[in-house]
Amino acid sequence: MKKSRTTYSVINVSVSIFGYILNTFMGFICRMIFVRCLPTEYLGINGLLSNVLYMLSLAELGIGTAIVYALYKPLAEDDTEKIASLMKFYSTAYRIIGIIVAVVGVLMIPFLDLIVGDTSHIKENFYVIYGIYLFNTCLTYFFSYRSSLFVAAQRNYVQTGLSYIVTTVQSIVQIAYLLIFKEYLGYLIIQTLGTIAFNLIISEWAKRDYPYIRSKNIAPLCKDERRSLFKNIKALTVNKVCEMLVNGTDNMIITYFSGLITVGAASNYTLLSSTLAGITNQMFGGLTASVGNLNAIEDDEKKYSFFKILQMANFFVYGWATVGIIFVSSDLVGALFGESYVLDDNIPFVLALNFYLPAMQNSVIMYRTTLGLFKYGQYTLIFTAALNIVFSLWLGNIWGLFGVYIATFFARILTNAWYMPYAVFRHGLKRNPWDYFKMFFLYTLIIIVELGACYFIFSFINFSFIVNAILKAIICSVISIGMFCLCFHKTDEFKYLKGKLFELLGKLKNKIRRNNKT
Repeated sequence: MKKSRTTYSVINVSVSIFGYILNTFMGFICRMIFVRCLPTEYLGINGLLSNVLYMLSLAELGIGTAIVYALYKPLAEDDTEKIASLMKFYSTAYRIIGIIVAVVGVLMIPFLDLIVGDTSHIKENFYVIYGIYLFNTCLTYFFSYRSSLFVAAQRNYVQTGLSYIVTTVQSIVQIAYLLIFKEYLGYLIIQTLGTIAFNLIISEWAKRDYPYIRSKNIAPLCKDERRSLFKNIKALTVNKVCEMLVNGTDNMIITYFSGLITVGAASNYTLLSSTLAGITNQMFGGLTASVGNLNAIEDDEKKYSFFKILQMANFFVYGWATVGIIFVSSDLVGALFGESYVLDDNIPFVLALNFYLPAMQNSVIMYRTTLGLFKYGQYTLIFTAALNIVFSLWLGNIWGLFGVYIATFFARILTNAWYMPYAVFRHGLKRNPWDYFKMFFLYTLIIIVELGACYFIFSFINFSFIVNAILKAIICSVISIGMFCLCFHKTDEFKYLKGKLFELLGKLKNKIRRNNKT
């Protein structure tokens, strides 16, 4: 029986959060064992080759996102012929990409010495190691494209859950192998076996649940459909490259102006914000397919109504996290790494700004993706990337670390932070963009009030780092939740979210009762 959008969303979010936490924990344990069982050089090789092949994987450049969007409507309408045609196109495109990545990867072999340098400290043949990494990367393109069906059909929990299960088992086997043999090649082979297992299972699962994609008489997409897909892919390509330039240049510029020690100290702070971002992204990422389904079949008023609900939930989660980053991160760093790693208060503040601004666009980006508005904002991101580099060089020279981080904030707020909501409201929701900016300014004003209240209370708190971190986390949470309930308890969006929360808790309670009876 087909589930409701709410049920799909709850399942997707639950699986994503639980799996992310488990996977993060296992990855951390595996990394600890890795460092203790192998020389430091292997960690460097591991990171370097991962980055090299990540750059090669940019060959995908948005095809997956474009196909998922194209699948929303035919899946909602159960148009099996169109679904099969899209998957055939997707299959062909990904096989071509896989071959391109393999060829480029092989052509890079003569130049690896220039990138890696001396590898005499690595006992295994370095080119064998690289070959395993390359095989692991290319393999995905020939099988896992079918997982997009689960994503578009609001069943993201299938491929997400399977991925986390395989990765967890893989990590356990790798840990045992390292403890027994202390050898790197076997560690990599286990990783490759995990990739093969996931790809084969998800591929067979998709063929079983959607048997019509195996038909030998699948009609190709018509010329107009292919043209529309290529337009979306082009727009997404520009977006991905620009995002890489915005998010991937800060550390290089910080190293140039302030050195690696500053980069290392700052990474202790970015670890907290990236972890919070990872957890919250898992929560909202599980809703994307359900929003795509809604946007494929509902009218504009229903779309806007749910956008307001999503934006309010977005503000509650990310607003709470933003306040925590500002007031709790320094105490956590001091408690975990020592007082010498604690930076000036302006660093957690500017990191919180860079967390809050894109986080509050989460709903906008979700609607842009699910409404297929890929062409809007593609060139705006070019200006974002260019301004980020120019401002970082200018302000980094004046203010160092703070200057580089605040440059990213300025680059975003001058470009896509206002244009992306404008485009989604004007061209997607068919509403006055001012409706969005009024919401944004209201939420930001509430955050400012919360920050003022926290700042006043925390001026009286001066204990050890760990005690401060615990007290501040509790107080930040109480103030954020209190302000949220005080300001919005009469709104329809708040009532909807509260109703869904109580409905979920009721189902959970009944399930526990049934389990206890059995």
